[in-house]
Amino acid sequence: MTSSRRGRAAVPSVPGQLPVADRHQVRRAAVHLIRQDTGAFVTMIVFNALAAAAGLTGPWLLGRIINAVRDGGVDAVDRLALGILAGALAQLLLARHARYLAHRFGERTLARIREQFVDRALALPASVVERAGAGDLTARGTTDVATAGQMLRDTGPDVFVAAVQAVFILAAVFLLDPLLGACGVLGLTGIWFATRWYLRRARSAYLDQGAAHSALAEVLAATASGARTVDALRLRERRIADSEAEIERCVAAQDRTLFLRSVLFPSIDISYAIPVVAVLFLGGVLHHQGSVSLGTVVAAALYLQQLSQPLDTILQQVEQVQSSGASFARVEGLAAAPKGPSEPPSGSAPEGDRIEVREVRFAYDTGGDVLRGVSLSVRPGERLAVVGPSGAGKSTLSRLLAGIDTPDTGTVTVGGVPIADLSPDRLRQQVVLVTQEHHVFLGTVRDNLLIAAESATDAELEAALTAVGADWSVALPAGLDTELGPGGHRLHGAQAQQLALARVVLADPHTVILDEATALLDPTTARHTERALAAVLRGRTVIAIAHRLQTAHDADRVAVMRDGRVTELGPHEELVEADGAYAALWHSWHGEPRRSPHGDKPGGA
Repeated sequence: MTSSRRGRAAVPSVPGQLPVADRHQVRRAAVHLIRQDTGAFVTMIVFNALAAAAGLTGPWLLGRIINAVRDGGVDAVDRLALGILAGALAQLLLARHARYLAHRFGERTLARIREQFVDRALALPASVVERAGAGDLTARGTTDVATAGQMLRDTGPDVFVAAVQAVFILAAVFLLDPLLGACGVLGLTGIWFATRWYLRRARSAYLDQGAAHSALAEVLAATASGARTVDALRLRERRIADSEAEIERCVAAQDRTLFLRSVLFPSIDISYAIPVVAVLFLGGVLHHQGSVSLGTVVAAALYLQQLSQPLDTILQQVEQVQSSGASFARVEGLAAAPKGPSEPPSGSAPEGDRIEVREVRFAYDTGGDVLRGVSLSVRPGERLAVVGPSGAGKSTLSRLLAGIDTPDTGTVTVGGVPIADLSPDRLRQQVVLVTQEHHVFLGTVRDNLLIAAESATDAELEAALTAVGADWSVALPAGLDTELGPGGHRLHGAQAQQLALARVVLADPHTVILDEATALLDPTTARHTERALAAVLRGRTVIAIAHRLQTAHDADRVAVMRDGRVTELGPHEELVEADGAYAALWHSWHGEPRRSPHGDKPGGA
């Protein structure tokens, strides 16, 4: 993880949670974004300053009008009034152009944030995404990015313009009369105290609100995607209770931020009137003593009254700035998340395709060891089947073989190089994992297949579909150009799985790990697809995690796992003859009684 210059790291508050950037990292990221478009940012500042200066002419000229009327110089009133009109018009035009520049700057910066977020998300190891939860990553990539973009496009420019106007107005009051200016500034101290109280509490409150939204998104997404499982296992009431608990957490977090706003805004409204009243009172005394003119007092009061508008903009947007800042911290937090290797170390290119597993132990964040000293060697071109009861560690082993997770102890290597140290491009050339979970991307059939091989021709794409038995692709209304997903052609589970297998054929890796990859297919289709894959992948290393023992029968060797260990290893016939755990599975699968140690069936003479 990346540490800040102060020695602090953007770390998750909960194990497995994606990091959140600290204040220093957020400021540094914001400065970097500004530097990427410095010309537009400086131009925006100049026009905002000119608009603020134009807005100062009105109260000053009004003060001169009052003094002129008092002195009997009525002829100057029309000329000064035209000056007020010209100043207001100039402020309007300059402010509109400044806002236009700010929007252009904000949209370009938002595009950079989105592109950077996608690059960082794609660089995350699959294990990091899985442990953090898709809901957190989705919330950051949608709600948080949009909120941060709103700050850059709307809130940020509004606050900046208002800040420039406030500074110019206060400077104008001091130029009119330093004593009145000091009186006005002292009258604003209530705003400072209320804002400071709010800012001390707002960031953590909004970060908690963002985390609550991510947790709710994760629960809802998991419930929706696993709706059939929920119904089958009668978990509906439990999932409803979990969802309601997360909703209550979201409501509590939003109530906290609402309370902060309900204290801030009334305090601010009261504080606006104090400097105006103070200046009018002090100005009246000074005017009675002949120290200042009536026009000066009126102009100072008008300036302070005018000050309420930019201050109101700033303070009303403080809430949005805090919310946007928290969102930006969550988006920027991906920069500190663990990354997969970008390039293999010098001289670490695999020499051959032999896979070696040596004394591997592995445990997830919660619970004990899932793998307990597993050792296994897979020869290039071998077809190895891994079988065993649920919870034996088969899928965990497949994740380590695919480089998704790294062992706690021991090594998993291909060609002598740790698999987890390979860059994504090199890893895809060596090992591809296919599970029963599949994904159909928005786009055409062609788009979904080209992910695996960008330069593949239509003939190669069609051949890959044919190789995995996807005969349905021939009947698609627009062939490879058929749109998939919502609004297009919907693939059912078996078809989506065949599409995923076609991507494996196109990727053409040295080793394919099939973790129950045909589980969603009916037995006949699964058998046909497995035979087709076996023909296509002949000469490649295939490691099949399977419940169907026919897969094990066709393999060169079978590894039997139980309680996180490999308990048996050898060809199908030898394991059946050994009459151990595998033989029991095989006879049970065929509905045959297990033989006695002497070769007789139980109950025989």
